[in-house]
Amino acid sequence: MKTYLKLFAVAVFWGGTFVAGRFLAGNAHPVSAAFFRFAIASVCLLLVVWKIEGRLPRLNAGQALTVAALGLTGVFAYNLFFFNGLVLIGASRAALIIALNPVAIALCSALVYREPLPLSRIIGIGLSVVGAVVVITKGHPWLLLSGGIGRGELLILGCTLSWTLYSIIGKTAMRGLSPLAAVCWSSIAGTLFLLLPALTYGSLTEALSFTWPVWLSIAYLGLFGTVIGFLWYFEGIQKIGPSRAAVFINFVPVSGVFLATLLLGEPLAISLLAGGVLVVCGAYLANAPKPVFWRA
Repeated sequence: MKTYLKLFAVAVFWGGTFVAGRFLAGNAHPVSAAFFRFAIASVCLLLVVWKIEGRLPRLNAGQALTVAALGLTGVFAYNLFFFNGLVLIGASRAALIIALNPVAIALCSALVYREPLPLSRIIGIGLSVVGAVVVITKGHPWLLLSGGIGRGELLILGCTLSWTLYSIIGKTAMRGLSPLAAVCWSSIAGTLFLLLPALTYGSLTEALSFTWPVWLSIAYLGLFGTVIGFLWYFEGIQKIGPSRAAVFINFVPVSGVFLATLLLGEPLAISLLAGGVLVVCGAYLANAPKPVFWRA
């Protein structure tokens, strides 16, 4: 029961990152928000690695390239897409688009690693795609043909692409590294990638003008959204397996929409609710174990 409660808490924490990110969108530059989030997370992850595993393992040339790819996709690209997207669209809409992550990962895993794609997963993928279209087009799917989709939605879709690549590359990275070490190294690599644009923009100077609510939001993203979220998620994978733990990711858009409505006063449009139901149900089917009556 404790493991399930932790996984549910992770979904709530990750849903809250959209609220914190939306708040930062009006109070900090996207580059600054991304850099300080992972600078804080990297320091905390280093402390956790040293406490749990004794030291951060050294990397060979192949692992260094893999870790660099992780930092470039899951940290650098993802967070620039994330924070720039949240400047333009609401937290609840962004959270629902991000719910395509499990679907995209399932498709790429089938293509790259030849993982099985049962009927339940195919149906789930279809439902999630339809739901995402409903959310992105605000209930007017024909806008896909007229070019009516906004830049904000496209940026958040970039998050999905970045996280899918991060997840696929991560499977290779964890062949020689523990999940915790891989996450820590990817966070450090991503922070280094973010350092150059942060220095170019002047993030260190901007940080002097941050108010305590801004720092509190960044700390939330770094500690709860990154450090605790990843640690408890990987603990769940270890205890109940990846497929069962991944189902809890589908609570992220639900918690994101709820928290955005509760804390930011964002409206619950009919298209948002309808698309959200389809995305969550589809993502569940895409990750659920194959039902008994579908077995050969």
